[in-house]
Amino acid sequence: MKLQNLISKLEKHHKKKIDLTLNRTFNLLKKLGNPQNKLKNVINVVGTNSKASMSYSLKSILNQAGYKCNLYTSPHLQSLSERFVFNDKEIEDDELIQLLNDIEKVLGEDNASLFEILTCAFLKYAENYKDNINIIEAGLFFQFDSTNVFKDNLLTLLGLIHTDHTQWLTNKTIDGIIYEKTCKLLNSNIFINRQLTEEIRIKIEKALENNSSNKFFFGKNFNILKAENNFIHYKDEIGEILLPEPNLLGDHQLYNISTSIAASRKIFNVKDENIKNGIVNIKLKGRLQEISSGKLKNLVGNNRLIIDGGHNESSSICISNWVKQQNHDVHLICGMLRDKEHKEFIKHFKNKVKSITLIDIPNQEGSIKNEEFKKKLNDLDLNIILSESIEDSIKSISQYNNSTCLCVGSLYLAGEVLNRN
Repeated sequence: MKLQNLISKLEKHHKKKIDLTLNRTFNLLKKLGNPQNKLKNVINVVGTNSKASMSYSLKSILNQAGYKCNLYTSPHLQSLSERFVFNDKEIEDDELIQLLNDIEKVLGEDNASLFEILTCAFLKYAENYKDNINIIEAGLFFQFDSTNVFKDNLLTLLGLIHTDHTQWLTNKTIDGIIYEKTCKLLNSNIFINRQLTEEIRIKIEKALENNSSNKFFFGKNFNILKAENNFIHYKDEIGEILLPEPNLLGDHQLYNISTSIAASRKIFNVKDENIKNGIVNIKLKGRLQEISSGKLKNLVGNNRLIIDGGHNESSSICISNWVKQQNHDVHLICGMLRDKEHKEFIKHFKNKVKSITLIDIPNQEGSIKNEEFKKKLNDLDLNIILSESIEDSIKSISQYNNSTCLCVGSLYLAGEVLNRN
């Protein structure tokens, strides 16, 4: 509660939760002694989806090769401390409280959004481990995101780009989103993940024409395929590797992992064995994560319980493709925030899941009510069920056997499931 109370206090330093400009960030960084200019080995991670998967898979590979990492991600699922990883360990709550209090004192009466304060806090604390690899995930877009404060970097991981958060843009098309995410990428090395369509990949390539970075595209400079006997075949300009299956579910995760493998081989001194060990030791919560024990697992009966924080159309395409590959029934439980594209998210599960249960996300004022959610889906002709709670919705799946209960729609929902389990 002490940390949550502090967050509530920090939120009062700016009237807007999101305000796309860098003035406040640079002002606070200057007061802090410009820590961003003292960090070495910076990796920016940008995209609509796949940022966390690429970040954690790269970190896992680098750790196996003996590199120490700092990692900044958002949002968190269970605790704010998840966002702050230094020297490969999450910061302790007491340390984080002290850090944020110190940052607030320096900020004084100046304005800064919560995300800007958190980003500056990470950068300041990272000075303690400035020679580590600094993997820094962007928040919203990139051009005016508070992680876009570096003069140079080692590389950029550019993830899947698709429509999301268009309410913040004047140009609400995919072209506008690509522009926001690519126009300020630094000139170094850019590794571009597989995209949902060839049209989007071409648009990204065109957007990067004036960027003098070395560019490495999935499908062109590196590739990954499923091989026989559950092995994975990775190939790039350096050579080929036969890999074990990673400990992440979903074919889309192979593309994310391959982008990190490409970066690790091209930029760092990693051996094939480091990559093999790295991909089977990735620690990533809330992305097709199977829950194997706990209170909620006990409620689901003889069925699997899996969570995914995907909340936009591109993530629903990836998740629904995984559903399609299952040889048993999948029952969906979905809760989403009010400002998401609800119909676009759900439509990809039509004829792929046995049922769809809609719930309100607990403890989230921004959650869409399940009755309102259902009305938005009326013309999709789906088997919709409304439920009052996470527990009731999961328990209702226990009437089935050898099925999967899949909770999706929001990282906040995924976090609630983990907390209640």
